[in-house]
Amino acid sequence: MSKPVKGTERAATGKAPVVVVAGGGTAGHIEPALALADAVMRLRPDATVIALGTERGLENKLVPARGYELELIPPVPLPRKPTPELLRLPLKVRDSVRRTREVLDRVGADVVVGFGGYVALPAYLAARGRVPIVVHEANQSPGLANKVGARFARRVAVAVAGTPLPKAEVVGIPLRRSITSLDRAALRAEAREHFGLDPDAPTLLVFGGSQGAQSINTALSGAAKDLADAGVGVLHAHGPKNTLVVQEFPGKPAYVPVPYLERMDLAYAAADVAVCRSGAMTVAEVTAVGLPAVFVPLPHGNGEQATNARPAVDAGAALMVFDGDLTAAKVAELVVPLVTDADRVAKMGAAAVGMGHREADELLARIVLEAAGA
Repeated sequence: MSKPVKGTERAATGKAPVVVVAGGGTAGHIEPALALADAVMRLRPDATVIALGTERGLENKLVPARGYELELIPPVPLPRKPTPELLRLPLKVRDSVRRTREVLDRVGADVVVGFGGYVALPAYLAARGRVPIVVHEANQSPGLANKVGARFARRVAVAVAGTPLPKAEVVGIPLRRSITSLDRAALRAEAREHFGLDPDAPTLLVFGGSQGAQSINTALSGAAKDLADAGVGVLHAHGPKNTLVVQEFPGKPAYVPVPYLERMDLAYAAADVAVCRSGAMTVAEVTAVGLPAVFVPLPHGNGEQATNARPAVDAGAALMVFDGDLTAAKVAELVVPLVTDADRVAKMGAAAVGMGHREADELLARIVLEAAGA
């Protein structure tokens, strides 16, 4: 069997770079990693991109669907901050690092790109001193894995200014080209037909992340009559593990519940306003496509979702309702008047456009390829 060609040797011989991305667990970690992978392949079609993941994460579905190889490693559950629990995980960490190092050696990795979470930490520790590391942090409040990885990374890319990591360079969040190049107006008729929505009614898109959000599901379905009476159609992704039964109102625009949205580009094109969580990826996408939003930050963690939403709210592109305040009555009071006010929707959409970094995918890809010696 031939010996893998390593970074400096590869650069000298001109061989194609091997990029390993570590962004498993949630869609918020995986989607930026896949957007970067797509950008790397556009810039270097001869490159190889391999994703690290665990058997329990969404990467098992999303990565193969995008055509990339997935290597599985043991998961290392991480607290948001250093705690005594982390000290009880040395054996799990050691095993995961050893397995990850075997993968990096076997594939001949030239660079490791981490996006945070429980896949990134063993990747950083396995690559340290052996393979160049690039860290990408999507949130203004970094998680533990990226705090560790940034200490010995070649480059550190962040989504927003003020992120407290050493050597931070603001690049934005890598997004799929199907999102950054989306023409919502041109696709609207096709999108609404695809989901079975009224072609002409003001339309609300509702989603709570890849797994759904019970509080959002309850409040929005509870306001179904108010929305129908106002002539508003609804596309509601309630999560694959949840069920949602909504009363039908004959002669009114449809309220369409779906477990999961495979085509987020069409969902964004169909909508006039979104009600959603405010994970960093979600905020980046809805602002990139110019979609006004009512953000409902996840009430857990270290408050990063409210922080993520704040710039869009301050710019007049979004509203924010805290999870505990979201009720059917609040939807009727706040959301219904918004989605039925075309002038206000247009002004908020205009405010959203231009907030993001549409070229973040290729900017990060160039950083990664440079770190790989390519």
